[in-house]
Amino acid sequence: MRGVGPTILGVLFDIGGVVQESPLHAIARYEREHGLEPNAINRAVVDAGEAGAWSRLERGELELAEFCTLFEADCRAFGIAVDAAALMLAIGEASAVRPRMLEAVRRLRARRLRVGALTNNWKKAEPAPGGHSLRDHFDVMIESSVVGLRKPDPRIYELACQELGVGPGRTAFLDDIGSNLKSARALGMTTIKVSDPDVALRELGALVGFDLLD
Repeated sequence: MRGVGPTILGVLFDIGGVVQESPLHAIARYEREHGLEPNAINRAVVDAGEAGAWSRLERGELELAEFCTLFEADCRAFGIAVDAAALMLAIGEASAVRPRMLEAVRRLRARRLRVGALTNNWKKAEPAPGGHSLRDHFDVMIESSVVGLRKPDPRIYELACQELGVGPGRTAFLDDIGSNLKSARALGMTTIKVSDPDVALRELGALVGFDLLD
């Protein structure tokens, strides 16, 4: 946890890897099952850059079907054979919600803190009838595929704070990816890296001054 300063009035949560199980785990399992080197897919995403299919998907510039063709081409350019549709299905199936995180969100909102989600995502179908959207748990939800910006672009953090109604200096941000946290810290946010969810919630509880775990 870094950048502790003024009283925290708002908290932003990443979704995948924080509120939900990490998509990185599903990607790593796909790599193992298909004989790819560890972290090969992530390297292809990073090397393709902001013009690559993954970045374009998360900015809402591509539909999933079009993404699959382009992403497979991105991977082939780096010597990796990937079935993109199967990969995305595996990511979706592994995205279980972490109940303790949602309980922490509930407790924060009960204490009148503003709580939002800030996520890099892609366009998906709405929840099935009778299901509940994660959106219902937050005061605001900033989705990269909706706003056309993706972390770690500083503009998406500025937008999130604007929508939250809390300045960066009074906002805490939880994410599982270091580069995403770096941009938030540069704007003055207090950041918590989520490796172990319980450890992260203890850090956040110490920051806001009340318990977020039983």
